[in-house]
Amino acid sequence: MSTDQAYQFHLLTPDRWDDFEKLFGKGGAFAGCWCQWWFETTAEFETMKGETNRRAMRGRVEAGQVPGMLAYLGDEPVGWCAFGPRDAYPRLQRSRSLKPLDDQPVWSVVCFYVARAYRRRGLTSALLGAVIEEVRRQGGKIIEGYPNLPKPGAGADVDAFIYMGMASAFEKAGFRQAARAGSRRVIMRYTID
Repeated sequence: MSTDQAYQFHLLTPDRWDDFEKLFGKGGAFAGCWCQWWFETTAEFETMKGETNRRAMRGRVEAGQVPGMLAYLGDEPVGWCAFGPRDAYPRLQRSRSLKPLDDQPVWSVVCFYVARAYRRRGLTSALLGAVIEEVRRQGGKIIEGYPNLPKPGAGADVDAFIYMGMASAFEKAGFRQAARAGSRRVIMRYTID
């Protein structure tokens, strides 16, 4: 996959925690999330925003979980993609609109965060390409994403609210629409040969 940058990709492991913190900043990427939304109920998320979520994510990483992948340009962390087996995400398991399409084991791509200066440069699609290779390496066969469809007339102000990605980025990475999930979201799949 070609992009206008020479990105490198690394799984988030304890030795890369400082880079993850640097990318997410003091605010935890968006609203103190620290990529914990998919692990908590709405009530838990409201009480855990910020430092509590940061500690929870760090605990996952230090316990040996690999919750996603960082993108780098040189030594600078510039992007993030959270992914893992679908059944690892309690909120996804409870979702009425994102119910499983079948009984196949699926890996889910649930979140992106791209540093402001690197948005709209193809980094999300490049991250998806790296995720495909990692899931292939681990023996996975189906990857799902749950991106937004563009809202008519939406401008650059929507960046923070498209943390699940845009359908166009998934299409560019080779994903195909498998189902609709409401008026503004689709379920997209990539099948590994």
